[in-house]
Amino acid sequence: MVLEPIDILSMVQKNAKFLELLTVSAQQLILETYERFKDTLDVFHVAFSGGKDSIVLLDLVKKTLPAGSYVVIFADTGMEFPDTYSVIRQVAAECKAEDIPFYKAKAKWNPVESWNSFGPPSCHLRWCCYVHKSAPQTLLLRKLLKKKDYTGLDFVGIRGSESLARSEYRHLCYSKKQRGQWSLNPILDWGAAEVWLYIFANELIINQAYKKGNARAGCLLCPMSGSLSNYFRCLSYKRDMEPYFNLVRDTYDTHTEDWETDKAQALKDSYLHNGGWRARRNGRDLVSNQNRVFSRLVDGYQIIEIHHPQSDWREWFKTLGTLQNDGEEYRVVVKGSVIPFTVQELEHGYRVKIESQLLKVHKEFGKYFRLLFYKAAYCIGCRVCESNCPFGALRFEEGKVKIENCCQCHKCYEIDDGCLVYSSMHMPLGTGVIKVGTSDKSLNTFADHAPKIEWLRLFFGTKQKFFTDHNLGPMMISKFKRFLSDAGLNYKNNFTEFAKFVSSVGWESELAWGLILSNLVYGSVDQSKRAPNPQMAWYTNFMDLEHRYAREELVGALKELGISDKDAASIVKAFKRLAATPLGTVLNWGRVEKKGKEEYLVRTAPKWGSPLVLLYSLFKFAEAMGGEYRAFNLGQLADPTAERQAVSPLRLWGATPAQLKAPLLGLNARYPEYIQVSFTHDLDSINLGPQSSAQVLELIQEV
Repeated sequence: MVLEPIDILSMVQKNAKFLELLTVSAQQLILETYERFKDTLDVFHVAFSGGKDSIVLLDLVKKTLPAGSYVVIFADTGMEFPDTYSVIRQVAAECKAEDIPFYKAKAKWNPVESWNSFGPPSCHLRWCCYVHKSAPQTLLLRKLLKKKDYTGLDFVGIRGSESLARSEYRHLCYSKKQRGQWSLNPILDWGAAEVWLYIFANELIINQAYKKGNARAGCLLCPMSGSLSNYFRCLSYKRDMEPYFNLVRDTYDTHTEDWETDKAQALKDSYLHNGGWRARRNGRDLVSNQNRVFSRLVDGYQIIEIHHPQSDWREWFKTLGTLQNDGEEYRVVVKGSVIPFTVQELEHGYRVKIESQLLKVHKEFGKYFRLLFYKAAYCIGCRVCESNCPFGALRFEEGKVKIENCCQCHKCYEIDDGCLVYSSMHMPLGTGVIKVGTSDKSLNTFADHAPKIEWLRLFFGTKQKFFTDHNLGPMMISKFKRFLSDAGLNYKNNFTEFAKFVSSVGWESELAWGLILSNLVYGSVDQSKRAPNPQMAWYTNFMDLEHRYAREELVGALKELGISDKDAASIVKAFKRLAATPLGTVLNWGRVEKKGKEEYLVRTAPKWGSPLVLLYSLFKFAEAMGGEYRAFNLGQLADPTAERQAVSPLRLWGATPAQLKAPLLGLNARYPEYIQVSFTHDLDSINLGPQSSAQVLELIQEV
């Protein structure tokens, strides 16, 4: 095959009229918006990144607005492609020659320092965008304008075709990231072809990164990039990316002992190359990381202990109300109410005690009361809070927070978990926001009688006769029937059609147990329409992959949910039994590790046996979500902040978005009526067909 170069001149000439219409439309939008706001806003600025979209955007603004009516700002993360910095130098020189102010906004830290302070960013913990982009830009504009509460309009080169989320953007919107900030997206409706056509037609500068195979010009190592993008980046800038690769490896806690050094190194490499770091949700995987905040309920009081605090909690309290104290006794006046609490000094921190009822009565105060201590425990002066404050009441001097004349608007709390460092570094008892039952009765479904492999052999060996000829005791058969029913294998003491299918394909096969696991986590398929098994959902939701949990750790986590000591012990004990069934021995759902007298429970990434099992679980998930996830993208499945009543399929299978792309594309190719998948330039859309999970099961039976 011979690759013929495109006749660019001919292409530009043939599309000249079309491009003119696009250009005029974009310029008209820019001019109309400028005329509308020029007498009310303090500044207009172009967000320039050095990529193709911002190059087009800047040229459009230059041709539309007079020099001096706007400024250009490049938010320098310190992690840009080397070729991008070449573009920045050239464009800055051009702007200077044209009397257009060009500025660089940059955080006080270099990326190596921030990655060590926050831990590597991930798909769920994108602190880097706030720390290295939006906050420095806002603070720079305040400095230039000498005005804390400025309002401005940002010309942005966002295009709707870049992602599902961006397809829902409007041309003009008020920014959620930056206070006092309007955004105009003049090329929102353009595609990549139109952008390149404009660049060629106007002979604009081209970032050399694109000529090296990179679809986007962004940060060197970004958690949102897919494997193809990272491949081309490594080819282009391997030496520049190596420090970030090392940071990912060096900050990863493999949870192994010294005698497992070789294994630890292998785990670090796997964590990097398989994208495990991109899925990080908290600080559990960070080496030498220790919790600073400990919270519990004791006799009607909320107890919050802060260990090794990073900032002064009294200073932060100015954001809630007026503080009064007499020794350890404190009172805060909030909207006319006086709320008492105590603070006891400890050797390496302090202990806060407040009546839990007060936090319930004063709900808004209760929310910010907790977040305040997260800030006090973890704040390192990243200045995102400062950029959020629209009145300049909050600032940092030598890394220490200073608050004056605060009006308690609480804008400084409108950050993930109130503090980006806390959000990225804390070590929670569980992960995700799935809602499952947490009472003794609802969560402890198997008591001390989780299924045994011998019971399963008897069940599949005798089939329907099992219900009358078994030799199990009353509690054993009761709990085993519960397992069988939740798995879709039993309905009113009948060997179900699903059980017959499982038996026909081999009840100890990966295919069979992939389907059974899906039923347990999402609900069975027979006419009983059983709900998910909450105990299985809890294991999946709480237990991070490959983390070695001591029994006491899991028991403690369950007790935090209000589970009794006895039931917590039963739930943990059941894991060992389940791991000894084909769930663990065939499907690789979990294992038990022994070291000396200690036993550790480990949840592992299950095999799905066949891509059709993955398809089945996606349909089950969509049904469990009430049909909400018929159309989605992998980013939505990976989002840990989404409140769901069902476990994400990514978490169920212990997979990263990148690991699901190949099997999903294969399903699309073979069963397009069931699933439509598109992956373009790291952007994805997944659409399930109108069928039900029962119909997918019929498809599996036919195949």
